[in-house]
Parts: sequence; structure tokens; C-alpha cells
Amino acid sequence: MATLPGLIRPAAAAVPVGELSGRVVDVAGLCVTVAGLASFTAVGDQVRIRTLDGRDILAEIIAFRQGHALAMTYESIEGIGAGCPVFHDLHAGQKQGVSGGLAVNGSWIGRVVDPMGQPLDGRGPLLPSAGRQQRHAAPPAAAERARLGPRIDLGLKALNLFTTCRQGQRLGLFAGSGVGKSTLMGMLARETACDVTVISLVGERGREVREFMEDDLGPEGLAKSVLVVATSDSSALMRREAAYSAMAVAEHFRDQGKSVLLLMDSVTRFCQALREIGLSAGEVPATRGYPPSVFATLPRLLERAGPGRLDDGGKAGQMTAFFSVLVEGDDQNEPVTDTVRGILDGHVVLERAIAESGRYPAINILRSLSRSVPGCNSEDENALTVRARRLLAQWEEVKDLVRLGAYKMGNDPEADMAVRLGPQIEEFLTQKKTERVSLEESFEGLARLMAADEGTGGELT
Repeated sequence: MATLPGLIRPAAAAVPVGELSGRVVDVAGLCVTVAGLASFTAVGDQVRIRTLDGRDILAEIIAFRQGHALAMTYESIEGIGAGCPVFHDLHAGQKQGVSGGLAVNGSWIGRVVDPMGQPLDGRGPLLPSAGRQQRHAAPPAAAERARLGPRIDLGLKALNLFTTCRQGQRLGLFAGSGVGKSTLMGMLARETACDVTVISLVGERGREVREFMEDDLGPEGLAKSVLVVATSDSSALMRREAAYSAMAVAEHFRDQGKSVLLLMDSVTRFCQALREIGLSAGEVPATRGYPPSVFATLPRLLERAGPGRLDDGGKAGQMTAFFSVLVEGDDQNEPVTDTVRGILDGHVVLERAIAESGRYPAINILRSLSRSVPGCNSEDENALTVRARRLLAQWEEVKDLVRLGAYKMGNDPEADMAVRLGPQIEEFLTQKKTERVSLEESFEGLARLMAADEGTGGELT
């Protein structure tokens, strides 16, 4: 161990002042066993492993076993063998762990970065920043947080009407593969009325990143966005950090008093990364192969989104968040889906059958809800959407009879209205991905459609 100076000035706190060293004694699967550091490191500390060909690979301590430290690398373990030296830097007044932080500033807007804050878009380095935003941070204290802000215009008719969202609210997008989830998130990124959008692509297919940027997000959406990307070939640690880094970037802009939209795709791949880490550390698989630590970690991440702390003037920034969940096997009760749904403030369900019918966004209105709706819409607006939901539910019950020719008009006035209006409401909810419909236009359009059938003049009172 290197000798430490007796006096460290605050300006030099970020400079390593010493170094601990150990050595690799075993490599198995994704895990590297390190001897000589167990007494001086903690879970979450970062170390450098020098490979046999002289490269330094960054790794993280994930567990301890039988007097040795277990580490996982942030990249491929190729080149690591028994006896490779392992180094742990010592810093003045702080530990060199994964919570070292990101130098976030305004130059990040419009850029694509990896979870470590390195640019991926080939547009040169990011501007330096004096402050550091911690990746692994605690949520604001419950009693110090602001309340939800006013409702936010999402630009999508189906969401504005039936899952109306307030600033600072957190909703889940639950969908199977190939149901239009990425397209919906691109629409939200472009059309939502916010100051900054932060998008986390966790475990995304490499070829789809550029397609998402150019086709779904577009130049207009990218101009106000920060993308944090870890593709599916990245290590489990990098995929995990993609979620934490995006949350830290969103917190930075929220703490400046801005209205921030956070889009994370997907929480399921974040949990899969946690599962790989937990199983490598020796945890016992519990629910469908997920170790208990996964379900303990989820609320610590998701609770960081939402309203910020109140400042001295009683104001606070807001982080509105949409977390997509890739529903495995289209099972809405699988463990990750069920856990996330219980933590968030609402859920939006995308269904394959609706997508196959050609209606996009393929949102199941009857299974989607926002827990803030009763308090953010007017009484007339709530009555309108409740009426429309009831008609859609009745139309769902009788449409098979209508298709078979077994339904007879005149027996039930309410069902007759559902037969007339149900298809019209579904058609009204169809929206092109390049189309934007404001909150006011959404409610006015639905009111006109309902009033045209009921003969009330077509205006929302």
C-alpha cells in the first residue's frame, strides 16, 4: 500500500492519493475472485484489473466470499487470468465506487452517451463540469418533496384522455415485444410539453439505436434530449448503470427547477442485468429465477423519479417518468410487471391484439389508468371519459355478437349507443406517429364525437 500524505487539500480530493493492490486467484463465468483487497474494499467499490496483455479493465466489487472479493467487469473478461494484478485507488475523503458521479451540464442536451458519461455520437467531447451528479443516490425525503404539478400535455389523444398525467407522475408502459412500445416512446419524447427529455435505452439491440434516434425520435426530439445507451452486448454492470446514469442526468436538470421527462426502456432488461449480477454473487434464485435483491432494488430506483425538493421559495422541479416493461410471454402478472405496477402511479397497457387490428398506439384503454386523474381534470372532463370508458366496455362485450349478426338493436339503449359509438371512439384514438394532439384538442374532439350521437350540440360544457 502506498504511503498517504498527511494533509490533503480540498481541491485535490478527486486526485488518487494512494493505491491498494491485490491479485486475481480465480475466474469463473462472469465473476473474478480477487485476493488481498477484502479487508480494504466494500461492495460497490471500483477496481482496475490489469490483463495479461497490459490493458486495464474496470470492475466492481459485488460480494465477498471466504476472505476474497468477488468482482464483475464493465467489459469482456477476455485477457484476465490467475495472478493478474488488481488495483484500487484511494481518494481523499471519498471512496472510489460506482457512485463517483457524472459531470452533467447543459452540453449533454442533444447528445448520446454511455452509462459512464462518454459520448457515443462522434460529435466530440462533452464540456467539463465542476459538479458531479451521483449515479447511486437516495430519493428525496418524503416530507421534503413537492407535490405533483399541473397536468402535462403528452401530445397523444389516448393518454391525454384516459391516463391524464401530472408533472412529476410516474407511469409504466407494459407491452410485449413488437407491439409499438419504442414508437410510442418516440412520440412521447417528441410531443410531450417539457424542458428536457432523458432517454435510457437499457439492453437495446445495437442496430435499433440509430433507428430510434432518426425514425422514432427525429431531429426535433433529439434536440431537447439526452440519450444514455447500453446495448444488449454490454456487460450486466453497464446495462444496470444505464438506468442509474439516466436517473442521475434527469435529477440534475430537475434540481435546476426544470420540467423533465424521463423515458426508460426497459425496466425488464434492468432487472435481467440485476439477476445476472445477483446470481454471480451467489444469491439464490427465488421468483422465476430472480434473486430477492432485484425486488429490493426496484423501488430504490423508481422512487427517485417524481417531484424534487422544495426550495426556499416553495418551488421545485418535476421529473415525469415513463418506465417501459417488456412483459414476458404477454403475462401481465409475471413478477417484474406485477412489482413495477404496484410501485408506480399508473400504468398503460399495450396489447398485441389491438396492434394486430391496426390501431396504433395499441393502448388498451380499459386496462390502463392514471392514479392522478380524478384530481387533475374538471368534473365535465371526468364525466366525459367515464362515459366513454363505459361505452368501450359495453362495445367490448357485444362486438362479437355484432360480427356474427346475432345482435338486435332496440333491446338495450345503452348497448345500442355502444354499438354506434364504440368503433368511432376506437377510430378517434388512432393517431399517426407524426401527429400531435394537445390536451384541449383531445377533450374537445371526444366531446364532439359523443355529442354528435346524443344531439347535445357537440360542445363540452
